[in-house]
Amino acid sequence: MRIYIAASWKHQHAVEMLTALLEERGHRILSWLREGRPEEAFLSRLDLEHFIHSEEGRRVFEFCSSAATGCDLVIYIGPSGCDAWAEVGAAYGRNVPILGLLAKSEDVGLMRLMIRSWHNSVEDLMREVEKLESGSARD
Repeated sequence: MRIYIAASWKHQHAVEMLTALLEERGHRILSWLREGRPEEAFLSRLDLEHFIHSEEGRRVFEFCSSAATGCDLVIYIGPSGCDAWAEVGAAYGRNVPILGLLAKSEDVGLMRLMIRSWHNSVEDLMREVEKLESGSARD
């Protein structure tokens, strides 16, 4: 399956580890970490604004938007910010299944219903990914 992981930069290491686990199982990860620039996480507000309006910023935006809406599955790692939730919303609007890795401090209201199922552990999440791949968790 082609999988996009929607998450905050603060979860960079979790995204890297989940990417490795999924790739070991034969999945293709559409990775914003590989497309983006790690230093974006550390930009000042002024520099971030410049990046957002740059050609590079547009390229990363286009990659993330098309990956989230054109993949077979989105995995959301919480808690994340408005960009990750925008990706979840875009995927939901295109009927892409979305699984969530729950965090105790997740601060989202009614829109949490866009997530097909929430998981408390990576092991539980991986079992659900395998069920989706085999077709046993289809709507």
